[in-house]
Amino acid sequence: MTDYHRSSDSSTDQYPYAGFGEAGHPAPPPYAPEVTPGQPEPRHRARAKRPVALIATVAIVAAAVGGGAATLVDRYTGHGTATAAQSSVNGTTVAQSSKGTVAGVAAAVSPSIVEIGAATSAGQSTGSGVIITKDGEIITNNHVVSGAETVKVTLSDGSTGTADVVGTDPDKDLALIKLRDAEGLTPAALGESDSVKVGDEVVAIGSPEGLTGTVTSGIVSALNRDVTVAKDDGNENRGRQQDPRQGWPFEFGGRQFNGDTGDSKTTYKAIQTDASLNPGNSGGALIDMNGEIIGINSAMYSPTAADSSSAGSVGLGFAIPVDTVKADLGSLRDGSSGSSF
Repeated sequence: MTDYHRSSDSSTDQYPYAGFGEAGHPAPPPYAPEVTPGQPEPRHRARAKRPVALIATVAIVAAAVGGGAATLVDRYTGHGTATAAQSSVNGTTVAQSSKGTVAGVAAAVSPSIVEIGAATSAGQSTGSGVIITKDGEIITNNHVVSGAETVKVTLSDGSTGTADVVGTDPDKDLALIKLRDAEGLTPAALGESDSVKVGDEVVAIGSPEGLTGTVTSGIVSALNRDVTVAKDDGNENRGRQQDPRQGWPFEFGGRQFNGDTGDSKTTYKAIQTDASLNPGNSGGALIDMNGEIIGINSAMYSPTAADSSSAGSVGLGFAIPVDTVKADLGSLRDGSSGSSF
């Protein structure tokens, strides 16, 4: 507003008393000029009212500017009519004061990320999941729950419960589970992965090595990577998954990583990220800096499975785009491949 006041101050100098005060022409009294009957009032009286009008104009301009700023804020915080169309899943948003920060994203989205423990006849595996409804629908990877006899879920506050598998899609390595007797949970906001660009900052949240709620950050390294993973989780793959030093086996560029993917496999387009992912991050969230889910973490490269001192993330992680997830939700909810415990 300082510039507007300067403008209004300087504008009063644009209305001098022309001719007054020149040599031989003394200025008349400023507030008691002589007025001849029938003549209009001197111009300076009309000018005395102009600052008021100018101030009113400035106030209107300021209000318009403020309204425009509010419109922009609403557009990017999801409170205005200009907000882009969202998926059918509503969710958390990052506080305006913390938008664009890892801390802000973590604070907003962490309550929507869970740890998943799946028990099979071959042993126990740990993964992650993303809450998408208040009553406990959770998206995760198919390979996290495939073949499971029981599924336990640990929420961000430490509380636990049992979940049922609603539906699975081995072709896309996706699964939908539902936490029993759940209500009032914090669902995540599903974004749009087709708007993601290489170099965008991202945050990953999951439970690597069973460390619930671990937050890492990085960038989008590449898009549309063809990643191949095991389609069905047989005992052979489940056994390898028990080794905490080894991530889920996958193929990329004709090479196998982290073990043999087996004969039954599927390929999907993935978002590549250098955000640190480790075994247990599978099924967790890849998030943009607005706090919206853009992918479900599904694979990572571990350089050496035999040597625990060098195993772990080297900045080669992959996530299933969230647009794929949203397109598959209807089928997963139908539960044609689902089972319950």
